[in-house]
Amino acid sequence: MQKIILFTVIMFLSVLCKVNAQGVAAIKNSSEWHYRGSKPGNYEMGSVAGAEKNNQTVYKIKSIQSKTNGFGTMMKTIQPDEFLGKTVKMSAYVKSENVKSWAGLWMRVDYYTAAVLAFDNMQRRPIKGTKDWTKYEVVLYVPTEATDISYGVLLNETGQIWFKDLTIEIVDESLEETGQNKGRDHKVISFETKAKAISNEIKAITDNEKNALKAAVELIDKDLEKGVVTKEQANELKMQKAKVHAATIEAKVSVEQAKLNQLVQDKVDGKVADEKEHRSGGRTIILGNNPNPIGSQTEINITSMKVYNGQEDKEERQSKRTTSQLVLATGLNNVVTDGSVQKSDFRYLGSHFYEWGVTYNTRIFKNDNLLHAKYGLSVIYNNLRATDNRFFAVNGNQTNLEVNAVAQDDSRFKNVNLVFPMHLEFDFTKSKERDGKTYFKTHDSFRLGLGGYVGTNLKSKQYINYDIDGYKSRQITKGDFNVDSFIYGLSTYIGYKSTSLYLKYDLNPLFKDNAVKQNNVSLGLRFDFN
Repeated sequence: MQKIILFTVIMFLSVLCKVNAQGVAAIKNSSEWHYRGSKPGNYEMGSVAGAEKNNQTVYKIKSIQSKTNGFGTMMKTIQPDEFLGKTVKMSAYVKSENVKSWAGLWMRVDYYTAAVLAFDNMQRRPIKGTKDWTKYEVVLYVPTEATDISYGVLLNETGQIWFKDLTIEIVDESLEETGQNKGRDHKVISFETKAKAISNEIKAITDNEKNALKAAVELIDKDLEKGVVTKEQANELKMQKAKVHAATIEAKVSVEQAKLNQLVQDKVDGKVADEKEHRSGGRTIILGNNPNPIGSQTEINITSMKVYNGQEDKEERQSKRTTSQLVLATGLNNVVTDGSVQKSDFRYLGSHFYEWGVTYNTRIFKNDNLLHAKYGLSVIYNNLRATDNRFFAVNGNQTNLEVNAVAQDDSRFKNVNLVFPMHLEFDFTKSKERDGKTYFKTHDSFRLGLGGYVGTNLKSKQYINYDIDGYKSRQITKGDFNVDSFIYGLSTYIGYKSTSLYLKYDLNPLFKDNAVKQNNVSLGLRFDFN
């Protein structure tokens, strides 16, 4: 009874699921190279004429646009039967000329279109510039669940590459995998995912054959219109084509149906592992940003307060249209009086600020990574240390610096502000293409932010430390000190990746009714942790 219920669920899924074959079905097990990529029309691809004279076949990929944001690839897809459970090495000789971005060999091991089990495209050890013939290698482990292996050579953006002598061979298991997605670390695929993938494949087979039959019938109809065949001959040809495609559907679907039946039986027998049971790649704890690939590891990032379950999860989340960052900033703090910070009443090095907060970064245009709206919430601590043994004293609506009659060890005035920062951010991080998908990662190149902030003063305090004859004491005074409660100002930052030089300036005066207007200004370092 359990088996019947499971089989019914599977068939129901096969009706509901939409196929996302990504063109793989059309090129499976073909001995010919196929031209793919995010912008295949921007590249000239194929064999090099005349190379056969030297008893070798050379292929090329050449950009035909002066500028392009995408890649072109020559690829093949094969059945993995002889490679299942083994380590496979793909190698080829590549020559490059004026490759501005990068190029590389690539290989991907798939479970239908549902999961990428292993992948490497050499993006982290790229081919760049102009280089003579050099041998390159990609090594991956092929899990036993694999249904397809796709491989090829790609060129990202502009330049030209040639490749030859491409081979795929089984190698010793001790050879380390090169991919960012390693086959030995892949997660166990759940029963539901496998069932859905097989159902999708059955639908894809049916749809492809129906489309092929439709195209064949349209050609026959054109021949009928031209008088090339008679109506009786056309009907006979259509019948023959229908029988061929029906037989193909029956043969291919029967193979997938057998897999589906076996999957149901394995589920009933308890042989299919739950999705939560997977090979753990371990955990790593990070402070700051981690530029290295984490494979299947779980990354616990303390500074950004995020947990990433493997490299794929990390890249997907960091490439969303809206991402979040933990912001930390610190540096020097002072006041501008009459348009200048020279001859300040406050120590330049002793006065400081620090800020912590959370920001959201939204890509303004869906398919362009340059402009972002950055907004959030921050708590800012502005500290001022007066010179010449002085401290702040309130006289009615005036707050003035006065000389202390007693020698001070230190005097510090602190304002705590809650602000809402808003910036237009120019992020020069380039988008990346992989498997036909564009990733718009942020905070991975030069950045410039222009904007400001509004908020309120939460509290003001003055600390005066004394050291009299070896006896230390501290006087803490809380109050409003006539500080302007409405905070607003301008801010900007420029930097690389997570680190920026940060400048902010309060447009509101520090003390709202003082005769001499003083505006807080800060300069320091800012860190935005993804």
